[in-house]
Amino acid sequence: MKLKHNINPVLLQFINFIILVYTVVTYIPWYIFSGSRQAIAKSKQVKARPVNNRPGAAYRSVNSLHCLASVLYPGCDTLDKVFKYAKTKYRDKKLLGTREILKEEDEIQPSGKVFKKVILGKYTWLSYEDVYIKAVNFGNGLAVLGQQPKTNIAIFCETRAEWMIAAQACFMCNYQLVTLYATLGGAAIVHGLNETEVTTIITSKELMQTKLKEIVSQIPRLRHIITVDGKPTTWSEFPKGVIVHTMASVQAMGAKADSGSKQQARPVPSDIAVIMYTSGSTGIPKGVMISHCNIIAGITGMAERIPNLGEKDIYIGYLPLAHVLELSAELVCLSHGCRIGYSSPQTLADQSSKIKKGSKGDVTTLKPTLMAAVPEIMDRIYKNVMNKVNEMTSFQRNLFILAYNYKMEQISKGYTTPLCDSLIFRKVRMLLGGKIRILLCGGAPLSAATQRFMNICFCCPVGQGYGLTESAGAGTITEVWDYTTGRVGAPLVCCEIKLMNWEEGGYYNTDKPYPRGEILIGGQNVTIGYYKNEGRTRKDFTIDENGQRWLHTGDIGEFHQDGCLKIIGEFLNSGKHICIYTPVENICLSYSTWVGEVGAVTAAQLTVVSCEQCCSRSLLESG
Repeated sequence: MKLKHNINPVLLQFINFIILVYTVVTYIPWYIFSGSRQAIAKSKQVKARPVNNRPGAAYRSVNSLHCLASVLYPGCDTLDKVFKYAKTKYRDKKLLGTREILKEEDEIQPSGKVFKKVILGKYTWLSYEDVYIKAVNFGNGLAVLGQQPKTNIAIFCETRAEWMIAAQACFMCNYQLVTLYATLGGAAIVHGLNETEVTTIITSKELMQTKLKEIVSQIPRLRHIITVDGKPTTWSEFPKGVIVHTMASVQAMGAKADSGSKQQARPVPSDIAVIMYTSGSTGIPKGVMISHCNIIAGITGMAERIPNLGEKDIYIGYLPLAHVLELSAELVCLSHGCRIGYSSPQTLADQSSKIKKGSKGDVTTLKPTLMAAVPEIMDRIYKNVMNKVNEMTSFQRNLFILAYNYKMEQISKGYTTPLCDSLIFRKVRMLLGGKIRILLCGGAPLSAATQRFMNICFCCPVGQGYGLTESAGAGTITEVWDYTTGRVGAPLVCCEIKLMNWEEGGYYNTDKPYPRGEILIGGQNVTIGYYKNEGRTRKDFTIDENGQRWLHTGDIGEFHQDGCLKIIGEFLNSGKHICIYTPVENICLSYSTWVGEVGAVTAAQLTVVSCEQCCSRSLLESG
């Protein structure tokens, strides 16, 4: 949707003439050197086809019509093998990065409230070899504590490097990793921990002294608490028989363990890697059992949609790792030599709540090339930018609107606008570090207006996808050269998607011009089912006559002629979905305690002091 301006019609005609002359003069060199003509051609190609001509036939990516992809690298059919392959290939390359806290101080606000502010240093990095050794030692240390293969161990922790190290240790030793959102309520946490009968929890000092302190007495099987960031003091009511360790001390145990104490069992592809609990937005949380081969198939499909993924890429991790979107994204990066720099909603940007004024937030320091975001954040940015645009002087507002509308028109044709990007939108792009080349959106519905806004102002493709915890996060992702809005892309190379008639709603896979129906996802990424919930598993998962496993999503979609899927509704309010177009979203609810934080600090402030600085003020300030 174009933005409205109030420019004098005569002046507007003159401006349009200048724009036309500029477009004509630059067209030929642009056509020859930009590479956009190839992108335009790709955007018009058919991206998925039905496997046969029968109604309701499954659609597959044109890149996997005859055989669905299931592994990233030959012979790497479990997650420990994937990491070992990456460690061997990228041994001394940087992998996981964390910023050191240089200074922390209390800042009294005008309201009298006290906010903690930090000054952070540069990112310090662990190499692939460093992470591998730490994971091996931690896994062996857990064995010393009595952890057995194919038994459950829980992680209840914020997104950080230690989370990934612990996960890799569990994958290596065939421990089944139980993940729980740090934002879950006490009853939901107790349910998940007791249902999985865990004896060990990996957590942070802060979460132990807050949420776990309140519920630890309700977890009778608990024997070990491992804190990733130092050992906290216990309290008088601390239950007897529970021992608190630090991650470093467990790693030290593992490093010193003799060969008899070290865990030698290795997983097979069908073994459970993760039991991932949904946030339980519509009831008791359900644990989804995800095998090694499920995750590997899913990340294989996701990686195929990111062109030129490799060692030059930097991903910023700040979304909950207990969610399949973030876990999958980080595993994709880890397997391709990318760096992962960790952040938090409170330190993400220069204007974030914990960043001391005048110091740099994480995106400014890290300068990521890849980033995932939830639509609530994007919507908030969009709304606040528009509010600030309306507060500009008439000249400034019209300049921004003209540039915005011009770029939107060019993008709709598949063209690029390097001059607008450099003069008008450069400062906006700098808010995410200035190097973002792909922004992936997941977690909730993203409006067409917001998608186009982010695409224009941040000068990069905004990809959308569709996936559920039950499909290991994999389903569809838009291609980077597809600039249409409102669709979620074609099936990934790891899976196939078909539409089943829903007679009560009037949706049929024979509908014209587009077949419609309930979305079913099939492929090796479709998970095992729900932990200790066979009834629900039988309801949501089926196996066809060819042995293909199908997930019934409860979402209604339609396939367009180029093979891209559009979500048009939902008839099952099951509370199990994390797909980005589902109206009731677990991921949004799990982010609810901090999405306002991120959205506020990414709110647009487009106060302009000169034409040249049209977007120079921070977009990362509360509106």
